Amino acid sequence: MRYELAEECADDDDAKVAISLLRNDVREELKMHDSFVKEWGLHGAKKAAINSAAEKYIDFLLATASGKVEGVKGPGKLATPFEKTKVAAYTLGAMTPCMRLYAFLGKEFKALLDPNEGSHPYKKWIDNYSSESFQASAAQTEELLDKLSVSLTGEELDIIEKLYHQAMKLEIEFFSAQSLVQPTIVPLIKEHNPAKDHLMIFSDFDLTCTVVDSSAILAEIAIVTAPKSDQHQSENQIARMSSADLRNTWGLLSRQYTEEYEQCIESFVPTEKVLFDYKNLHKALEKLSDFEKKANNRVTKSGVLKGLNIEDIKRAGERLILQDGCINFFQKIVKSENLNANVHVLSYCWCGDLIRSAFSSGDLHELNVHANEFTFEESISTGDIVKKVESPIDKVQSFKDILKNCCDDRKNLTVYIGDSVGDILCLLEADIGIVIGSSSSLRRVGTQFGVSFVPLFPGLVKKQKEFIEGRSSNWKGLTGILYTASSWAEIHAFILGY
Repeated sequence: MRYELAEECADDDDAKVAISLLRNDVREELKMHDSFVKEWGLHGAKKAAINSAAEKYIDFLLATASGKVEGVKGPGKLATPFEKTKVAAYTLGAMTPCMRLYAFLGKEFKALLDPNEGSHPYKKWIDNYSSESFQASAAQTEELLDKLSVSLTGEELDIIEKLYHQAMKLEIEFFSAQSLVQPTIVPLIKEHNPAKDHLMIFSDFDLTCTVVDSSAILAEIAIVTAPKSDQHQSENQIARMSSADLRNTWGLLSRQYTEEYEQCIESFVPTEKVLFDYKNLHKALEKLSDFEKKANNRVTKSGVLKGLNIEDIKRAGERLILQDGCINFFQKIVKSENLNANVHVLSYCWCGDLIRSAFSSGDLHELNVHANEFTFEESISTGDIVKKVESPIDKVQSFKDILKNCCDDRKNLTVYIGDSVGDILCLLEADIGIVIGSSSSLRRVGTQFGVSFVPLFPGLVKKQKEFIEGRSSNWKGLTGILYTASSWAEIHAFILGY
């Protein structure tokens, strides 16, 4: 019915034909579902009531297809072809997430299906939704949505975006509402008992939480606020380079760091892959630690960090763009009354105030920040750094110290989230190490030292199978296995659920 209403509203013949074909695909899909019911022996069963999540989703789709969207007339009152096209676009905006989600799930499940397991009860379902024809239907729906949206205004496109997000949210609610007949290992907090358990989340900051590296932000503050070359500086002020000299100096430091970093990595990575041995990796990373400390010494000696006002740093932190879903994840962790949990941020960042300001904008004052700190004289940076966390060795030592100082008798479960070589020791030490981002150097170092990078979803499926077979579902560190996640939303779903 949703596609039928959309077809009525489409004023373009090609669009009408495309929607008609999609309607035919839906009819075939319903026939397939009927065959499953018969195959599973459910055709004689009493008709079950529709659960509230499914009902809510159906009502949303019907309302959208009927034009019951804020500021939109119903189909019977649409006076112009443009108004009709708009409703057709809104309808496709609400339907497309369903198509894309099932196409995605079909391919994901297909990749996990044992080809020799011909008796899998959902094999036909998986084969259908992973098929080339269904993938093509999903792509066709998206192409049609793009076509119908060409003439829409920015405000109308915003409505489509909201409808898309709402539809996906309702899809997730639908799946979450289904009853489970077997115990599961997810979400991670499912078996969490605040009286006995302690969840400890550790996270890196730069490029794990942020979109831009904090060193570049601090350098830019220095450059923007520095005096021009012809500007007189008061004798009472901390002497600073001109903005032009600062930019040149920072450029040289950045290039030198990048070139020497690659050379340093090359110097300790084995040419042939070796078996995982944490001690060998730890020893090799001492070279990188020496390199990082020398690089920081060059920065402080250069004077580029002199003269920054603490208020400018805090304002920059408050405006810092963080990765989608990062703030929401931490908020859910620290604000939950049902969790005994805390968050520790371990970072090479030169200025902890920048990190604290970035999270304070999300009302996250409870996060524990472990980073380097600027020294200030009357709110102005001296250019020196109180060095606390400069290297992979420093990071993992901070990680261990935090655990050692954890006083209560509860059972700790540690999760570390990071993106770079600087995080690798902490990632491996944690009960669960999650890699976010696409650092090629992290993967190269890890792979050559015998570390396995496992996509989070397939990794959880494997662990779930082991759990059902009666094997231990406990998480523990130093196994040489790290899990890779595509986004904070994926991490959120794994640890907290929906």
